[in-house]
Amino acid sequence: MSESAEDGERSKGRYGKREGRGRRRDRTDTPAPAPADPREVAREICLRQLAVRPRTRAELATAMRKRGVEEDVAKEILDRYDEVGIIDDAAFAHAWVASRHHGRGLARRALAGELRRKGVAPDEVGEALEQIAPDVEEETARALVVRRLRTETRATPEAVFRRLVAMLGRKGYPPGLAIRVVKEAMAEREDAAEFADGIDPDTLADAAMDPDTQ
Repeated sequence: MSESAEDGERSKGRYGKREGRGRRRDRTDTPAPAPADPREVAREICLRQLAVRPRTRAELATAMRKRGVEEDVAKEILDRYDEVGIIDDAAFAHAWVASRHHGRGLARRALAGELRRKGVAPDEVGEALEQIAPDVEEETARALVVRRLRTETRATPEAVFRRLVAMLGRKGYPPGLAIRVVKEAMAEREDAAEFADGIDPDTLADAAMDPDTQ
């Protein structure tokens, strides 16, 4: 091997050895990340959830459980949030009922189901639903039907009747109320008055609630 080649090999080996030592030192000197404080993790999960929309205590507990937060830590954070008013299931229920009733036209039964699924306690659900009086619920149902009737211009009266009653049913209105409100609204239309006159709300409501007729 020539002298210049030997010098090159020695130089390569010398620099390579230095670089290797440098890499090992970097890996050795880098400190391991400190373990995350479980309470800080829990708070971060809750705050991210609350930044999207208000949440119930049960919803936040579920979010933390899915992320592996210990139950005692979650309870500590939720108790503190209850204490300072960051979460308030009663206020949540009142706001939810007002928003969903006026915005979507949902009836008390549908709203109660939504709140129960969100973990709101039965007594708080009942108190929130008191803001919707029976006459208010009926007026909301009637407004929904009148608005929908404006778009039902080609279907037969029978088809329109079925669609409107089904629409109110999906929003949580009981069969008796739904049938009566639709009958009254259709009776005011010249092309559906004769059909509406032949509707017996009581009989149809009983049939709708009888499982043997389904």
